[in-house]
Order: sequence, then C-alpha cells, then structure tokens
Amino acid sequence: MGVLAGALVLTAVVAWWLRRRDGAVRAPERGDDRTVAVLTGLGVTAGAADLTVVQFSTAFCGPCRATRARLQQLRTTRPGLAYVDVDAESHLEAVRELDVRRTPTLFYVGRDGSLLGRSSGAPRAGELTALVDAHVAGAGARDGRGG
Repeated sequence: MGVLAGALVLTAVVAWWLRRRDGAVRAPERGDDRTVAVLTGLGVTAGAADLTVVQFSTAFCGPCRATRARLQQLRTTRPGLAYVDVDAESHLEAVRELDVRRTPTLFYVGRDGSLLGRSSGAPRAGELTALVDAHVAGAGARDGRGG
C-alpha cells in the first residue's frame, strides 16, 4: 500500500509541476543567437514589428488552434505585433535545431531581432496579452487601460 501511495503522490507532484510550466515564458538561454538564425530562416524578419511571435503548431493540436486564434485577435488591435505560424511537421530540421518537444511552442522575438523568450504549451490568455502589451508600443492605450 505504501508504494501505491508514494506513486500517487509523485504523480500528483509531477502533474502540478507540468501545469505550472505549461505556457510559461522562459528567458532566453546561452547560444540563442543560433535560435534567431533558425527563426530567420523560417521567414522571421527583425525590425518588422515591435514583437514577433513564432508559433510551432501541428494540424491536430487543439491548444495550437486556440493560441493561434488569440494571437490573431491580439494582432487586430496591436499593429506592432507580428505572428508567424510554423507547421512543425513540415519543418522537422528546425524543430530538432530549436528543441521543440511539444506544440504549441512559441518564440518571442523583439524588434532588434533578439530572442526575448520561449514557451511550450498553450499560454494563458491573460499572460499572453500581458507579454504582448509589455513589448508592443502603446498597446495598453488602445484597450483604454492607459499606456
């Protein structure tokens, strides 16, 4: 009985930890110049927008569709936001190079071409909006929240 209880506790802890990490933005790591180079090869252009969000998706990924819809909605009210959707199945070399292990995986690229961060799993809508607003000039003013 003790082994079963231990297994259940371990499973609960792992599930909690995964939920906490799901969609959380991680800061860039060392060597992310290569990441930016790979993203550039996929059509990401530095300087094209205040913030470019690159999303790796697959055709049957429900969270990918929800994240795509949220980003497209944000783009309508935030002209400084660019969005690039990459079909992970069609770009396996980039997937391996960038260590994309699940979809959606998002990369956040600043106007200067620097990698601001990445997230794996569907980001929470409020957190995604806050991240966009923090990097897109005047985004809050368009929502009536001040700028």
